[in-house]
Amino acid sequence: MDNHRYEGYRVQIEAVAERIRVQVGGEILVDSERAFTMVETRQPAVFYFPREDVQMDLLQSNPLTTHCPFKGNASYLDYKGAHTQLAQVAWSYEDGFDEASVVRDYIAFDWQKVDAWFRGDEPMLVQPGLESGLEGKEQASNPFVPWLLHDGWRSTSIAGTVADVAKMMRAAGVRLWRLKLFIRTLNPQLYGKFYTWQSDHDDVEESQATHKGMLSEAYLNSPFATIIDGEGGIRRKLEGPGKKLDYPILHELLAEGATDYVALPMRFSDEQINILSLVSNEPGGFRTSELGYLYEILPHLGRLIEAHAQRESALTLLQTYLGRNAGRSVLSGRVKRGDGEDLDAIIWFSDLRNSTRMADSMDRATYLKGLDQYFDCVAGAVVAAGGEVLKFIGDAVLAIFPVDEASDGLQRACAQTITALRSAHQQLESVNESRSAEGLPGLQFGTGLHRGTITYGNVGAETRLDFTVIGPAVNEASRIEGLCKKLGQSVLTSAAFAAGLPTLPQSLGDFELTGVKSQWELFGLDPKSKELN
Repeated sequence: MDNHRYEGYRVQIEAVAERIRVQVGGEILVDSERAFTMVETRQPAVFYFPREDVQMDLLQSNPLTTHCPFKGNASYLDYKGAHTQLAQVAWSYEDGFDEASVVRDYIAFDWQKVDAWFRGDEPMLVQPGLESGLEGKEQASNPFVPWLLHDGWRSTSIAGTVADVAKMMRAAGVRLWRLKLFIRTLNPQLYGKFYTWQSDHDDVEESQATHKGMLSEAYLNSPFATIIDGEGGIRRKLEGPGKKLDYPILHELLAEGATDYVALPMRFSDEQINILSLVSNEPGGFRTSELGYLYEILPHLGRLIEAHAQRESALTLLQTYLGRNAGRSVLSGRVKRGDGEDLDAIIWFSDLRNSTRMADSMDRATYLKGLDQYFDCVAGAVVAAGGEVLKFIGDAVLAIFPVDEASDGLQRACAQTITALRSAHQQLESVNESRSAEGLPGLQFGTGLHRGTITYGNVGAETRLDFTVIGPAVNEASRIEGLCKKLGQSVLTSAAFAAGLPTLPQSLGDFELTGVKSQWELFGLDPKSKELN
């Protein structure tokens, strides 16, 4: 008899003295007198059979892989009988860790999916360990559960949860040196984010993983790439002879004194795979009980982190599609039609010149590339200077710079606007140099600047709302920009905007704005002028 038992979280493997048979699809799939049972804490017994006693010709590989931090990666099998097909009816630890070495490459079956079980000639109606609720008796309770039930919900962020989990594990005696969480994100610029806690630091370090970075050699040769590809988790003991250092990160950790490395897939409810990794630097590494306790709460911990991740993703998406402040307003509850506020702001309206001609003379991909280059320069500059891009209207950009109530509020908002304007033109000059080298026409745009009171909030149909700005000042800014080409100016401003500049720009005279009563004095503005500093 082989008996493997571990303190705390129990994993017990014993040889079965009797003959065990498994019936599937009306035929005996397994007939064995060499089975083992594996009993884990709070789990019923599972029978494992040598492959020689299983009709392996009726089983086919399934792509699913799951991971246990102390048993290894489980590969799944489907049953393909003449009249019955069952998905994921069996599994095997083909390369199991030491704790599961006795049943390595053996086959286990899902108790509920097969037709019948027999011990000797007698049918087994209840899975061993469930006859009298024995699976939970006289087994150590999980010390991580109280934290999960009473304290886990208190954190308000992913980073806070990572720190709390690490500190909870350390307080429970887990020999944890470093804990890292990788969460994939819905972000046009980022593939995901890393959250790293280390025992000699108080704070959780956050870092970003770009889409481009996911193509680097460092990532492709990492355990995280293997797990994201669905190949289960990874456990590597980094001390003693025969250690397996098959990833560059393991050499780095070993040089820093690490003794054990574990990386676990953490699945969200939509099956998105994220990763939790743990490193120990103490002799012996992690105990089986420590990994067992974590493995038990991992699905629940995943849901807790998923709630924070979904909120962050929602905010990122809202800010990406609506704007920074607008996205935050919607997420905070401003979702009804009419929700909004009156706002004093600088209104920026830019329009790409000759876009119709370019669209007609270029293929779609080339035209869209130029459009995105223009948006990168203009919208990127607005956001970098503290403004908010509210809408792309075809090839036009609508943005605002709020004017606060301070005595110098107008001057500061105008200064931000000028900073954005200069940056946009400088960036576009660089883009046009590259476009010229490619034989493509340069990009130019006109900008109308105005100051006024706008309504900032939800408008639209009951079932399709838009969080934007409306009001006469918005239309006036658009009309001002519409005169740029006629007057040969790249930037035109109203008197209301010009009043916030340190030096009044050149007045071009009074003009009529389409659809607007009375005449307006307009000012030409050179974004390169040093007088605007």
